[in-house]
Amino acid sequence: MARMLGDVLIALAPTVVMAIVVFGLAAFRNLAISVAVMCLAEFVYVLIRNRIPYDGKKHTFKEQWKAGVSKYTINNFLAPCLSGVIFALIMPASTNPGYVIYVALIVGALVGIVIGKLVFGGTGSNIFNPAALGMVFTKLCFGSKFDYESNYYESNYFITNIATGGTPLTNLGSYTYPGVSNYVGQFAGINDYSILDLFLGRVPGMIGEVFKITILVGMIYLLFRHAIDFRVLVSYLGCYAFLMALAGIIVCNKIPTVSFGQFMGFAMFSGGVLFGAVFMFTDPVTMPIDSPSRVMYGLLGGALTVIIRIFGALPEGVAFSILLCNMMAPVLDYPAWSGREYTKKKVAVMASIVLIPAIILVLALLFAPEVKA
Repeated sequence: MARMLGDVLIALAPTVVMAIVVFGLAAFRNLAISVAVMCLAEFVYVLIRNRIPYDGKKHTFKEQWKAGVSKYTINNFLAPCLSGVIFALIMPASTNPGYVIYVALIVGALVGIVIGKLVFGGTGSNIFNPAALGMVFTKLCFGSKFDYESNYYESNYFITNIATGGTPLTNLGSYTYPGVSNYVGQFAGINDYSILDLFLGRVPGMIGEVFKITILVGMIYLLFRHAIDFRVLVSYLGCYAFLMALAGIIVCNKIPTVSFGQFMGFAMFSGGVLFGAVFMFTDPVTMPIDSPSRVMYGLLGGALTVIIRIFGALPEGVAFSILLCNMMAPVLDYPAWSGREYTKKKVAVMASIVLIPAIILVLALLFAPEVKA
């Protein structure tokens, strides 16, 4: 387990370095607070869980300390450290007022590690991804205070420009297009960002998920090291791309100013789709055990992300879909129908996971109430 955790941390290193280069002390602050809080919570948990049980004798603090520390392993450090790094990278660089970011980081990290992991028994026993749970909690509690810093390139050298505002996905919701449904009309704002800007991270967003190149470098490393299951990665991104392509055909037909290529580039490179797919959906602890179940898991995640992104009240659906899929993982692992064989029933379920959301998506986009000009 230590090898796998170390590989993921190595894969995250390019993104961490890029975040620190672009966002400076803000990124370092996010990383330091998140990692410190999660590692400290894990350490306290290990001490409490492994304290000397009551045996009629009075044990000193030193004896209790030694009993707890003796059970503290490298995994008890690497696991919360990894969760802390991921949580820091999916948080913004600043808030308004500024002190809120400190509250959000501390509270979010505590909720993520305690509620998402420790209450289930600690490392290897958690149902939820701690970073995703912490991010969702802070988004719901402090989301209105978040600012997003935009970075860009100029000439042949790198400079940073600080600008506050919504992410591309947030800005998307402010658009309507006369004569088409609300769901379709919101996509008129896609042209505000080029595919190259999205790919290189020249757009507002969370401090780690905007740098697609470093994320892809990490993905290649993890696949080469067999540290992540390609079935989850391919099924998630494949289902997501297929459903977004269906939506893109309808949107581009109704809004001539939006090209299909621009739509798909925006769908794949905006928000945290790539980051979530590589570093969060592939968490082996929170996903199913068997291969067919992992394919279903990825397909379900892709479908949920599309539905939430297009129809949900919040623009980003990755973290929410991760938590929903985490809840479904034990169901997919249920012995009565789980197993390593790809049976006809399992293939039918896989097809249903993709086709049912596809039908809902197409019908909703085609026949939703129109917006009057």
